[in-house]
Amino acid sequence: MQTNFSILQLADSDTAAVNDILRSCVHCGFCTATCPTYVLLGDELDSPRGRIYLMKQMFEDEAPATKEVVTHIDRCLSCLSCMTTCPSGVHYQHLVDKGRQHIEETYKRPLPDRIIRWFLASIIPYPSRFRLILLLGMIGRFLNPIMPKYISSMLTLVPDTLPKKSPLDKPQTIKTKGKYYKRVALLNGCAQTVLAPQINESTIRLLSRFDVEVVISDGAGCCGSLAHHLGKKDQSINQAKANIDAWTLEIESRELDALIINTSGCGTHVKDYGFIFRDDKDYSEKANKISEISRDITEFMGELDLKFSSLKGISDQRVTYHSACSMQHGQGIHNQPLKLLSAAGFDVKEPLEPHLCCGSAGTYNILQKEMADNLGDRKAANISLTKPTVVATGNIGCITQLADKIDVPIVHTVELLDWATGGPKPFGIK
Repeated sequence: MQTNFSILQLADSDTAAVNDILRSCVHCGFCTATCPTYVLLGDELDSPRGRIYLMKQMFEDEAPATKEVVTHIDRCLSCLSCMTTCPSGVHYQHLVDKGRQHIEETYKRPLPDRIIRWFLASIIPYPSRFRLILLLGMIGRFLNPIMPKYISSMLTLVPDTLPKKSPLDKPQTIKTKGKYYKRVALLNGCAQTVLAPQINESTIRLLSRFDVEVVISDGAGCCGSLAHHLGKKDQSINQAKANIDAWTLEIESRELDALIINTSGCGTHVKDYGFIFRDDKDYSEKANKISEISRDITEFMGELDLKFSSLKGISDQRVTYHSACSMQHGQGIHNQPLKLLSAAGFDVKEPLEPHLCCGSAGTYNILQKEMADNLGDRKAANISLTKPTVVATGNIGCITQLADKIDVPIVHTVELLDWATGGPKPFGIK
């Protein structure tokens, strides 16, 4: 794609990166076939190619975002399926991230939109606040029919009950019984610790079982992805810096073999820290190190010599694996979880259209509820065709999105691997 940036514009690192991405696009349109919003709507401007044209004009003209641009960029899930499909290697992720930041800086949204986006960024990344809001949401659900659409969208996602806080979700070191084989840090996260603390518990049990010492670092918290995707650069950068500082201290005290992440949306973002801080003289080197050692839990376990025992009931479970977009498209991890589940003895299946998003996409199922529901229903229907006894995935957002749309338990992949190596049976599995 031909671009028309001036030499002065290209002196800016972000603009230079945008220019490189735009020029790599050859207009082929392969991305349209795998873009969820284009598949549903058939509108060229709701395809990656259409959005690229809109952002190109906006960036070249250095113009404030228009309502048209905002509408079509907001509809993008950032599922990154287009990046898996693209034969030219267009890094759409970095382009749309910059587009969202530009929208946040130059476009004045209607007041209700500004309030809900502020609310999401101010609550979800902070576990104590998030837990309190969920408890209030449980009380207030009976008012759902009269609530504004955004609040109604959030209330439909409020769980019936909240699990107790896990004693493992705080700074500590979980040592192995003998000499440790590897030493890792675990991103314990934010929303996941409130909604499903058993995921971190399963992760730690599984790692400990294979002589991996696990550190939960003091000062580490939300990865910054939620604020990042809302275009809130300063908040996202500050959250990322806190993590980089915390994990760098661990590395400097005793080398880490890996940074383990069991929420694929967070994993995609942390692995991008190196790019995000590429021009920061104080954080560039440290951020690159963090990105280099980051591993999804299934990615890391696949590097170990796992021994699975033939536990009763494992082979009776037909597991349909839903590959989260941030896992398969964001991190390029697709086959490893399938191989691990199969090696553990489960009967593993995949649904039709495995590349299409379930509609969760961070806060998308709140901000774009109708589109998210359509995608969720489509994903659930494809999953049901495989007749599973349980569904596995690697992202808490997907679990939350699909839980009420399928009639079998949906659990994190690590919960099944934990069970297959001697841990407890995940809740809900018969």
